[in-house]
Amino acid sequence: MLPFVSARSFLVLLGCTTALCGAAHAQETTTGTTGADTETSRSSFGHSDDQHGTTVTETSRQGEDNIVVNAHLERARDALQSSTGATTYHFSRQDIETNPGGDNAPLTSVLLQAPGVAQDSYGQIHIRGDHNEVQFRLDGVALPEGMSVFGQALMTRFAHSMSLTTGALPSEYGFLQAGVIDINTKNGYSDPGGSISIYGGARDYFFPSLQYGGHKGKWDWFATADYVHNRVGIENTTPSFNAIHDLTNQYHFLGHARYTVDENTRISLTAGVSNAEYQLPNNPGQQRQFANPSYLGSSLSQNQSGTGDSGSLSEHQKEITDFGMLSLQKDMGRLSFQTSAVLRYSSLRYSPDPLGDLVYNGIAQRAARSVFSTGNQTDATWQAAKDHTVRFGYQIYVERNTSKSDSTVYTQTGEDEDGNAVYSGDTTNIHDGSGRTGWMYGLYAQDEWRPIKNLTINYGLRFDGVDEYTHSKQVSPRINIVYKPWHGGTFHAGYSRYFTPPPFELVTGTALYKYTGTSAQPANYKNSTVKAERDHYFDAGFSQTILPGWHASFDAYVKLAKNMIDEGQFGSPVILSVFNYRRGQVHGYEFSTDYTRGPFSVYGNFSWSRAIGKDVVSGEWNFDPDDLSYIKKHWVHLDHDQRWTASAGTSYTAFYKTGHPLRLSATMVYGSGLRADGATPNGASVPQYATFNLSLVQSFKDLFHVPFLKQTQLRLDVTNLFDKTYLLRDGSGIGVGAPQYGLRRTILTGIDQRF
Repeated sequence: MLPFVSARSFLVLLGCTTALCGAAHAQETTTGTTGADTETSRSSFGHSDDQHGTTVTETSRQGEDNIVVNAHLERARDALQSSTGATTYHFSRQDIETNPGGDNAPLTSVLLQAPGVAQDSYGQIHIRGDHNEVQFRLDGVALPEGMSVFGQALMTRFAHSMSLTTGALPSEYGFLQAGVIDINTKNGYSDPGGSISIYGGARDYFFPSLQYGGHKGKWDWFATADYVHNRVGIENTTPSFNAIHDLTNQYHFLGHARYTVDENTRISLTAGVSNAEYQLPNNPGQQRQFANPSYLGSSLSQNQSGTGDSGSLSEHQKEITDFGMLSLQKDMGRLSFQTSAVLRYSSLRYSPDPLGDLVYNGIAQRAARSVFSTGNQTDATWQAAKDHTVRFGYQIYVERNTSKSDSTVYTQTGEDEDGNAVYSGDTTNIHDGSGRTGWMYGLYAQDEWRPIKNLTINYGLRFDGVDEYTHSKQVSPRINIVYKPWHGGTFHAGYSRYFTPPPFELVTGTALYKYTGTSAQPANYKNSTVKAERDHYFDAGFSQTILPGWHASFDAYVKLAKNMIDEGQFGSPVILSVFNYRRGQVHGYEFSTDYTRGPFSVYGNFSWSRAIGKDVVSGEWNFDPDDLSYIKKHWVHLDHDQRWTASAGTSYTAFYKTGHPLRLSATMVYGSGLRADGATPNGASVPQYATFNLSLVQSFKDLFHVPFLKQTQLRLDVTNLFDKTYLLRDGSGIGVGAPQYGLRRTILTGIDQRF
């Protein structure tokens, strides 16, 4: 055991670490921060009540020692991940609670408050002009990719704090590199006690949740669970206030248990479950492209379920994610490491409207995909010398991908005088399925060198390989330079070579020949294998602390890509398919500023981005031949390219230092519009928009005067305060399905009781 140290004294020595204070402070990084800088919190350390004349017992001393040990291990784990030279935005517990909705809000609504993050339909986000390539980590351990399309399998409620790291990443970050979202999960030290919450309101919104955490001896634990029911599961396909056929039911769970063997060793287990069912919203008034008269009057039409009216279709999708992580952390002075065994199962199932999908799309396809991933991640830090910190490690994953579909299609009987296909009222069933086992791996080593006091150079190499649908390898050099010429000012510049394997779960071995002579016959039969993306990435920026509590930063970046990966929805099932552009370019810049003083905080940021691609070289059968021909010779905007993106927010807490604080907060999101078809593919954009959200939270200490009931919190949240009608997608563009409109004004209320 460590020698006895007062926990409060240790807080002062450490500057109040995240695990001790119950708050993730927004610390100054090489490129600035966003959100509030500090948060106060009361913690109990097992002291007896002095007014009763009792003394501190050995049990309470041991409790304090455990808190000190936990803080020591938290710091050692954080040191394993270097973001030197990259751009990192921190979201503390206070930032998360200040965001309208708090823990009840989607994780993406928090991330949209960072620069360079653009909003898309299906709950997706795009970071710095990339379609996806977003890496999620829990306590520093990367979570393998899954099949989730609508929103995220991870909930905001899981997070004690989190960070978004982007730019020229150090060599320890591989595979998915547009942005690394690291969630510091709640645990028994940072979030002791429990709470029960009921949240809901408009559109049948009902969202109960429960969480509880604690620690005893060498153990600490935390668990949280919630259930979501509403009629806004997916974006509305029309501008109406309520969508048609848009019910969703979801439940989520995260459990976390840790055992501290000694002051330098800790074992932890994290497990999570996400199960979500969605109705797909209908789009009334669509033309029946394949509903010929002979079929509509046939007995088959009468026997099929569904009406064939696009406003009355019944399509469903179910998404499941289960994951587990077992980690061993060891600190041996100059050398420390963490090794983790990881597994994840993810599946997606689409159920069509048997008649409706057939008459509108020529195919009613029941589709299912799943991926099971298991692997190991190990990271180590070695203090080789006073001015050299060496980091090294590896990641390796073995994955099994399965895909199957059962399709009902029309049979082709011939062609008319204009050469157009003619179909009979007869249908045929086609079964298609495939599966593959593959693996990918990455090794890295880097040295963080401080040649002089105000200069840091982080250089390293990474070696990655993939052996799945594609087989390729790459050695990737990376270097970042950080210079602090004066107090509060930091320059940084970096170069990273990236290697991004195609998402295994989105690649299938579709047998195109099976659909020949049917209403689902592809426009062409070219289906080249999806390739790994290879990038040259350059990033530079500057951050400055202008006044105490006021920060500002500017960042610029360029990405030059070979075999740029993009994704799109091609067909009725809302399952994304992956393809490559032979060449790609992304460049842009970001500006961010924030100010915090006492109960008041405000922040704002904006970004400009341009993402283009040329020549589709895989998955060609999904494209119209004329579009393929045009893209082969011309640069086109990527479908998720948004020129201007901005966000802002403010918060003020009245009765700041009382037992009944009242917090008012507001956020804003602006987008100049994602792409749509114009004279050329993706040659136009949807109209610009700006939405505002408002939150009012009233807290009471000991409201009910019951010993085991602590803080009571009442909240009112308004999404899209001014009821702005705006498009995220208009239904056109490369790989874009139906139109999607942003959420109309939604008023939600809730009560949270802590115990």
